[in-house]
Amino acid sequence: MKEPKRCDWCMKDDVYKAYHDNEWGVPVHDDRKLFEFLNLEGAQAGLSWYTILIRKESYAKAFDQWDAKKIVKYGPKKIEALLQDKGIIRNKLKVNAVITNAKVFLRIQKEYGSFDQYIWQFVNHEPIINKVKNMKSVPATTAVSDQMSKALKKEGFKFVGSTICYAFMQAVGMVDDHLDNCWKKTKK
Repeated sequence: MKEPKRCDWCMKDDVYKAYHDNEWGVPVHDDRKLFEFLNLEGAQAGLSWYTILIRKESYAKAFDQWDAKKIVKYGPKKIEALLQDKGIIRNKLKVNAVITNAKVFLRIQKEYGSFDQYIWQFVNHEPIINKVKNMKSVPATTAVSDQMSKALKKEGFKFVGSTICYAFMQAVGMVDDHLDNCWKKTKK
């Protein structure tokens, strides 16, 4: 049986293909999933996405399935355990950023009713569907990711530069950057 046409970037192996086929670019409106992806994209800073993707389950286990209410209670003992956890990237700034982000995330949930309501406002609550002939034409940042980054930083989030924000937007389906001939491309 012939495989469907996919975006070039995911052809490395079955892990990437499964992520591409089942998650990347699918609109996410679950607060916990949005929180997870925001932090995973931040963990990627300076690394490849694949490095984080193969650790996704380890991250979920290490960070209590991305339960922000538990994460905000992490103290020095838990932080030290995280810094010894070989299943995640053991970077003190990135580990502490997750805790800071959990506090900001909970505040935003309270203020806006949900993080979903807050974060999707940057795209007027509708995915942006880009025309993508080849992956070289996909930008690393956009005016929207610049705006999101600035707003998230102002709120107090860490590891939320514009490039991270754009990757987050792609991951959670706020932006559809699948190749035009990819089977996952949203049809207008």
